[in-house]
Amino acid sequence: MKVESVYKENESIAQQTDSNITTSQSGVNFEKVAASQKFKALTSKKAKFIVPMSIFFLIFYFMLPILTSYTNILEKTAIGDISWAWIYATAQFIMAWVLCIVYVKKFQSFDKDANDIIESEIKEESR
Repeated sequence: MKVESVYKENESIAQQTDSNITTSQSGVNFEKVAASQKFKALTSKKAKFIVPMSIFFLIFYFMLPILTSYTNILEKTAIGDISWAWIYATAQFIMAWVLCIVYVKKFQSFDKDANDIIESEIKEESR
């Protein structure tokens, strides 16, 4: 086998891949889907969900080191010998699990909406 033939084979594979970037094996033009109003509305809905949830997570997460380093609010005992710092740290684990569950449930509906958008795009193209 010659080096030249390997190069040409790889070049033709790359050209085939480039031509299939916007169109999947099912024949859906994803650039057209991404430009549709339904998809833009879905992206906006996703952002309205993710941004506040991420901000809440980051604030809740970084408040523990801030409160323990610069104040003594969490040093007070809450239950027996357990301080508020331990309760807050435990609440972070609970918060992480709850946010993960909420995220998964919410994005199942977003995935359904995305599939509906793709299906409607396929129907429009077949007309």
